[in-house]
Amino acid sequence: MFSILFGVVNPFLIAAAVLPAIFLMFRIYKADRLEPEPRGLLVNLVVMGILSTIVAIILESIGDPLVLAIAPNELVYNLLLYFVVVALSEEAAKYFFLRLRTWKSPEFNCQFDGVVYATFVSLGFALAENVGYVLEYGFGTALLRAVTAIPGHACFGVFMGAFYGAAKRYEHYNIEQSRTYRILSLVVPVLLHGTYDFIATQFEGLSPVFLVFVAILFVASYKILSNLSRQDNYIDRLNRRDDPYHYF
Repeated sequence: MFSILFGVVNPFLIAAAVLPAIFLMFRIYKADRLEPEPRGLLVNLVVMGILSTIVAIILESIGDPLVLAIAPNELVYNLLLYFVVVALSEEAAKYFFLRLRTWKSPEFNCQFDGVVYATFVSLGFALAENVGYVLEYGFGTALLRAVTAIPGHACFGVFMGAFYGAAKRYEHYNIEQSRTYRILSLVVPVLLHGTYDFIATQFEGLSPVFLVFVAILFVASYKILSNLSRQDNYIDRLNRRDDPYHYF
């Protein structure tokens, strides 16, 4: 995923790598209108996201040579690489730590909490990943990733969290529905992430196809975030006859 460099580190590069993720964390935190989450929990989720990069690196180092060995051509290799090796490894690692830390937490009492938790884990992942890329490739990479990859990870987190929060809502009275939403909380981000990486690599530079996809992703994520924030309620007070999809 990225190389770790030792020695003297330029603090401006570190700041350029870290600040975009911190800014988005602050915006997500402010969107939690009902009951802002404890800061200690949020810091812990960022650490969980950082730890998930280690898991993803291990999975990708195993998956890449396997895909290379079985792929009959470059197109199939790229599809398997970006959707299975990269997207599935990274989003599954995030989801593992997300659920490990939050599913049984007493703080998880509002549907929007799922969005907060998932985006903080995703941005913790993005922060760690970005530091590696920026230290290796420089300030220009920091600027580019600040408007593409970092918000991209936040968007994957919004989709994951929207379904994750819905799964929590249904946990105690509709197990099948809850399970369906948990599956979607992983599958949908994987598909979005894989599509993002595949388009970004198939078309050189900031191609129109990539820019259109990113624009749609950002707008859809913002709409979901705004709607879920505005219509949030405590899980035990939500009208169980309503389908959480109407919040999307």
